[in-house]
Amino acid sequence: MELIKEKLKLLPDQPGSYQFYNKFGKIIYVGKAKNLKSRVKSYFTGAHNSKTTKLVSEIADFSTLITKTEREALILELNLIKENLPKYNIKLTDDSTYPFIVITNGIAPKIMVSREPNKGDGIYFGPYPNVYSAKETVRLLNKIYPVRKCEKLPKKACLYYHMNQCLAPCIAKEPINWDSILNEVKAFLKGDTKKVKDKLKEEMYLASEELKYEKALEYKNLIDHIDHTTEKQLMNLNDFKDRDFIAYASDEEDVSLQILKMRSGKIVDSSTDIFPKYLDVSEQVITYLYQYYDTYPMPDEVLFQDSFSTESLVEAFGKKAIIPKIGDKKKLVDLAFKNALYDLENERLLHKNVSEKMSEAQEAFKDLLGLDNISRIDIFDNAHLFGANPISCMVVYKDGKPAKNHYRKYKLKNTKKADDYGAFKEVIYRRYQKALFEKQALPDMILVDGGKGQVSSALNIIESLGLTIPVVGLKKNDKHQLDALVYNNNNDVPLEKGTYLYTLLGKMSEEVHRFAITFHRQQRSKTLMKSKLDDIDGVGPARKRKLLEKFITIDNMIQGSSDDYKSIGINETLRDRIINQLKES
Repeated sequence: MELIKEKLKLLPDQPGSYQFYNKFGKIIYVGKAKNLKSRVKSYFTGAHNSKTTKLVSEIADFSTLITKTEREALILELNLIKENLPKYNIKLTDDSTYPFIVITNGIAPKIMVSREPNKGDGIYFGPYPNVYSAKETVRLLNKIYPVRKCEKLPKKACLYYHMNQCLAPCIAKEPINWDSILNEVKAFLKGDTKKVKDKLKEEMYLASEELKYEKALEYKNLIDHIDHTTEKQLMNLNDFKDRDFIAYASDEEDVSLQILKMRSGKIVDSSTDIFPKYLDVSEQVITYLYQYYDTYPMPDEVLFQDSFSTESLVEAFGKKAIIPKIGDKKKLVDLAFKNALYDLENERLLHKNVSEKMSEAQEAFKDLLGLDNISRIDIFDNAHLFGANPISCMVVYKDGKPAKNHYRKYKLKNTKKADDYGAFKEVIYRRYQKALFEKQALPDMILVDGGKGQVSSALNIIESLGLTIPVVGLKKNDKHQLDALVYNNNNDVPLEKGTYLYTLLGKMSEEVHRFAITFHRQQRSKTLMKSKLDDIDGVGPARKRKLLEKFITIDNMIQGSSDDYKSIGINETLRDRIINQLKES
């Protein structure tokens, strides 16, 4: 909650979408706001009903995505809800989607509202958050332009033909040239509405002068509907392609990278990362993205800001890499840059504020346990599945911040079952016996996930190595929430919830658990894949090792391209055999 309070101070006075996350990093609520600062703050201040109170109680973090207009925020909200199905949002049914206006294909085109866009059926415009305005706009267009109105072509001309509102393709002896009419409709829906609006304004003023105020109001409402319908938005594009819009912002120390993810023409997600700056930023970003797209599939197009070299982009990503100069795509890249810049500026302020608080937490930790120095802390956790694939992991915090270059993973050799105490004994011994032998730096404190039993196991090993490092257990309650500390196997030291010390220890516990679980999943996946590879003809120990190193997971192996397999010396025939047998198993 302390981190949330700091982030609330940095929210912008701009429209956008906000996402609330639970402690597992899952989106539990998506909202939109005209003013992100006032809207998001409102959840954490004042009294609420029981449902809102329950939502707030589960919020562990939040993120925002700035948009240009409230309408864009509304459309983005819809996209994110449909994509993530958050727990506390109303589940949107198919009939609750925003409509499009479509000009159908064929010899007799039609202008209509559609909720289920199909790129093969015609040209689509939208979506439109104001459903009524979209319908009224279609009604007006059908009144102005003589396009087909009927569902099925009749055998004779209908009333619309006699009212000069249809060219009657049903009785036309030669194909009708619709180009000039449809070009005007397309221009109108793209925002060129001056001609139509001027005529409506003229009619409105005339009706007003004749004291026909109800009629004048009808014309005014039509003008408003046109404005609502044709207002430009960027969250959806009507060609239904998959795209990533990429931009970065940097200062003297850090780089903020923003990836806006468009799938089937809709912005459905964003990815933000902040990392240290080294020399050539654009080359650093390309290297990052090269690894990113080695993990995630590359979309139809990847669009970049113009600070990149076209040659270097094409060399890295081929023809999919594009630097747009004008139009909606350029505006979306600019939006990605705007969010990257916001994240960079706020990360700096947040880091400064949180660092100060974490320093206070470090001091409080020292005072609580009566220690002189705890600059470096090693934290350990174990993981297994019913005793299978037992592993341990260590993460390191220096001055309240994670030092990821010191993280370590351990496959347990002597602990073959679900023995938490034995696991701690083995990993503590291996870690510090090696540290002594290689004269590595030792921590000021060891944290283990557990109570007196885990602390006692770790202490026994530490003492047997002739070391005097304090060992502290992170004791959880029956709801698996951090509750107290166990210091050198003495009495429990209670923790006050809501303090920065509680937040710091919670972050340490979550980080080592995340690291351990990730490593354990990798090992389980490798074990499973290895067992499945054993039954495939042509896959011996050497090829098995190469496959495991290359693909890591079974899904990656099934989706691997011919080039992927060729890079490790496997031909097309063997590739097909491997993929087919993995699919069947």
